[in-house]
Amino acid sequence: MSWHATVLTLFPEMFPGPLGLSLAGRALEEGRWSIETHDIRTHGLGRHRNVDDTPFGGGAGMVMRPDVIGSAIAAHRPAGDPRPLVYLTPRGRLFRQEDAARFAAGPGVMLLCGRYEGLDQRVIEEAGVEEISIGDYVLSGGEPAALVLLDACLRLLPGVMGGETSAEEESFADGLLEYPHYTRPAEWNDRPVPPVLLSGDHGAIRAWRRAQAEEATRLRRPDLWAAHLSRRMAGRPSPQDMTGSVATASAGP
Repeated sequence: MSWHATVLTLFPEMFPGPLGLSLAGRALEEGRWSIETHDIRTHGLGRHRNVDDTPFGGGAGMVMRPDVIGSAIAAHRPAGDPRPLVYLTPRGRLFRQEDAARFAAGPGVMLLCGRYEGLDQRVIEEAGVEEISIGDYVLSGGEPAALVLLDACLRLLPGVMGGETSAEEESFADGLLEYPHYTRPAEWNDRPVPPVLLSGDHGAIRAWRRAQAEEATRLRRPDLWAAHLSRRMAGRPSPQDMTGSVATASAGP
């Protein structure tokens, strides 16, 4: 059985979007993963299929109704479905590479894309929803974030990327940012490739790449660097050791 994604959204036409192209698109055609989308508005109320209402207590914007969202979830989440139900929201826990690996290791994921001011809290609690954010900023809706989450997961599925070592060496695979890359020509605009990469000394190349990854992480992502140092001091395994081969994940709500 292939890895399966279900997306509840007001804009089903946004999927698979870019995931229908390149390696993910090829894997979709090959049946390595599948996706189904369902329009939340089909569960809306009244002649206009309303899905939202004004917030209790006042305030700006509209809130997606729990009865509408609850109906959509019940209609498309079979009893006993082991897949996590994830709501993409700026107030969720930050999405990390470990999450992508966890989701990819299972049978799939069910994603709930909010709009307006978000969902009524009661349906989040009732359905046991996992709230996830892809970054510290706000988007117009959960659809772009859902595409980001799916992309991060799909790259980890067997046979999708085609090169296992590529995934193992990318950013966050060892809790560090990735080292810089170089290709031909060996000199461009008076900028030569670092000599060690032309040396043929694979041990020296690995050491150089590791040092470059550590320096980039220390300068650009002090949060990741602090976590890396903490793991090293405690003798704990890296994220790669804990979750297997992992790959780059983009940021996003």
